[in-house]
Amino acid sequence: MQAALLTERGVVKVAGDDARRFLNGLVTTDIGTMTPVSPRFAALLTPQGKIIVDFIVAEAAPDDGGCFFLDCPRALAPALVEKLNFYKLRAKVTVEDLSDALGVMAAWGGGGKSESEYGLCYPDPRLPELGLRVILPPNLAAEAAADLGATLADAQIYETHRITLGVPRGGLDFIYGAAFPHETDMDQLAGVDFDKGCYVGQEVVSRIEHRANARTRIVPIAYDDHSPMSGVPVMAGNKQVGTLGSTAAGRGLAMLRLDRVADALANGGTIEAGGIAIRPVKPGWASFPFPGETKAAG
Repeated sequence: MQAALLTERGVVKVAGDDARRFLNGLVTTDIGTMTPVSPRFAALLTPQGKIIVDFIVAEAAPDDGGCFFLDCPRALAPALVEKLNFYKLRAKVTVEDLSDALGVMAAWGGGGKSESEYGLCYPDPRLPELGLRVILPPNLAAEAAADLGATLADAQIYETHRITLGVPRGGLDFIYGAAFPHETDMDQLAGVDFDKGCYVGQEVVSRIEHRANARTRIVPIAYDDHSPMSGVPVMAGNKQVGTLGSTAAGRGLAMLRLDRVADALANGGTIEAGGIAIRPVKPGWASFPFPGETKAAG
């Protein structure tokens, strides 16, 4: 097992008698049925259905206070607190940014423990292969890794693991405030519950789901040359069909117009980013129609 302290992650605490109901009425997944052993991947959306911030919701056990911790991008933690307080109204809820005191560590690869006395441990709800997350004081990362039976590694090793699995990261693979959950594959990675009822932006997300019209998505890609530069346009001939996101070790992610990529591939064309040939690679978790396929898998 390997572990890495993810210094770009922050922690927001939501506590109080109404915390569960409050969060459940705002975010994309069902907080009402979650437990300390069943964390959720979720997002807070604009009324137009675009992602303000995505995060993993972890619940502390009742004997540890029973509150909720939002494992979120640290740079967006203050904005998340401000937005949640905006919606609080008379709800019996307190919202705190604890990012100066608490951080997030990932542990993956199997072979270790699933609990540590040094922090709050929870499985990553997006994919089992992403392993565990631990909320803890950053100065205890080495002790927590050893307690889990993991080797503490550089965060870039975790990034390579994430990219190889094809899991998007906000701010690198999509722009906050500009992307819908379907475009960032949240519907594929347990980030949207289509049966839970109302939340902010829910009507737009439901419409995209029911009409099956998510024409743009983040897609894992592979390349054989040196790594293209993140942020460059993805081209099919002289037409832009998307934008390249994060890359590592021959793999990457790109926000692509699926229909345009499919047309280019069907016509024998190539897809390039920064002059380097790239090719879509379907991950095992994807159930949407993939470029080059005639129908959805599964």
